[in-house]
Amino acid sequence: MTQESFQAPALSVLIVDDEPGMRSFLKKALSKRFALVEAAGSVEDAERLRSRCHFDLLIVDIRLPGRDGIEWNEALDPGSRRSDIIFMTGYADMETAIRALRAGAADFILKPFHLEQMMQAVDRCLERRLLRRENLLLKREVEQSHVGHNTLIGISDAMAQVKDVISRVAPTNSVVLIEGESGTGKELVARMLHQKSGRSGPFVPVNCGAIAPELLESELFGHVAGAFTGARSAREGLFSFASGGTIFLDEIGEMPLQMQTALLRVLEQRAIRPVGSEKETPVDVRVIAATNRELMDEVNENRFRRDLYYRLNVLNVRIPALRERQDDIVELVHHFTRQLSSELGLKEVSWSHEDLDLMTRHDWPGNIRELRNLVERCLLLGKPPAEYWRQQQNVPVASAEAIESGYPNEMPLKEVERMHVMQVVESQQGNKSAAARVLGVSRKTLDRKFKEWGLQE
Repeated sequence: MTQESFQAPALSVLIVDDEPGMRSFLKKALSKRFALVEAAGSVEDAERLRSRCHFDLLIVDIRLPGRDGIEWNEALDPGSRRSDIIFMTGYADMETAIRALRAGAADFILKPFHLEQMMQAVDRCLERRLLRRENLLLKREVEQSHVGHNTLIGISDAMAQVKDVISRVAPTNSVVLIEGESGTGKELVARMLHQKSGRSGPFVPVNCGAIAPELLESELFGHVAGAFTGARSAREGLFSFASGGTIFLDEIGEMPLQMQTALLRVLEQRAIRPVGSEKETPVDVRVIAATNRELMDEVNENRFRRDLYYRLNVLNVRIPALRERQDDIVELVHHFTRQLSSELGLKEVSWSHEDLDLMTRHDWPGNIRELRNLVERCLLLGKPPAEYWRQQQNVPVASAEAIESGYPNEMPLKEVERMHVMQVVESQQGNKSAAARVLGVSRKTLDRKFKEWGLQE
């Protein structure tokens, strides 16, 4: 070829052709660039392979024994049509070409062809496929992002050490374990590690505590059609979406023991096995994990695998609690005031010396999240922090009078709900699982609310 082919990290291809020579020729050529290449001589053989694992690209001859390639593609469940398809034929006419395009063909190759023609068609498919993946993940990030959230605020010695560790650790491909109390900004640190890593793939965050244990394996590794009740079609997992990039496993301490075993295998083998599949697929993904628990205590209590702990704890980033970096509080208050005033469409305010002094001396059990929520609440209510705290000390938080005096009559119900939830979370020192129990909702419901409000850590 005249130019270097497009790289296909951890992608898979299925060749369907009744000519053994063509199958062998294409499989040899594509194996140099794909993590998994399979070949089938008939639609029936192809179906058996597709039931075992997902394929990113199908290269299919139109004329096959029994049912032809176009009929096979048209008969597939629409929910399973996640694969791009290139049709081949030695008997082309206008009607066949139109049928192929209507069947969703990404390209149409006439036999006989030069290998370069096929490789160029493959490159075009992969570029479009990876672009769709990146757009999907970028859309997800934009929905969750806030202005200025991709910057670590602070000039304290504690934060200077964190920034130094990030700079030294980011360029490597090693696993990183981020430790810190809830609300300290572990996902922000993970994003910075990814941004400074030079990896071309996406950043994919996963909250291990927010996904039902019985679904976690499928979410991470994907599944094949029929792997379990309701799995009508094959589905890629988040490790596949993170190909070439970084996957962030937040709240790793809440991962079930069975899944810990599966994750350990992925870290050691650098390959994933979708649920229901018999084959492993190589993956090029950097893993960053985070926890607000003392994982060694979890190990000693037999709630976390010792071998997985040591495999995750290759490089460690410990984020200090806000009470350990009081020199940064004033800067953080000004930062959140500017940011939230812009987001809420409110006039930016200047806090008094009394307000700043009180916030500097507060111990902030909910850390940065608690500080940000307080600034937001004060902006919405039009009350300086000192006045707000005095009212909280004079009136019991849980009383009806407090609720009546705390929320103006003109405040929308959604804002009342958000403020009440934030208040309960703060009362539980940022522990969302405990807050969910107090509120009488599931942890998953609480996480969904945080996502709606753009308050994910």
